[in-house]
Amino acid sequence: MTIATRALATAALAAGLAAVPASAGPVAHAAKTCSSASYPGNGYFNALTVKGTSCASGRKLEVAHYHCRLRHGGIKGKCTSVSGYRCKESKRQSNAIEFDARVTCTNGSRRVQWVYQQNTH
Repeated sequence: MTIATRALATAALAAGLAAVPASAGPVAHAAKTCSSASYPGNGYFNALTVKGTSCASGRKLEVAHYHCRLRHGGIKGKCTSVSGYRCKESKRQSNAIEFDARVTCTNGSRRVQWVYQQNTH
């Protein structure tokens, strides 16, 4: 190999290595779909997803949120804070016999989300 060819090969290798980052950096953690907890009342939980926490913790939060709702207005009550999480309900839809709602609870980077259906009669 001539000196010129070796210099070109070295330059190409150096350019290729410069394009590869030394560290990939933090890895993003995707949300995980889990089985829901058993509903303690007359209705059901559905579509549980967790991010930054375990499925078991998500199921405990579903039940804790249900009991918090009962303490704050009965079966139609709302709960904005439970077990260190801030919670919001969106898309509460109702008819004469039931309502459905999506709940999102966050605690820092942790997120737990689910849907529940509550029978009102």
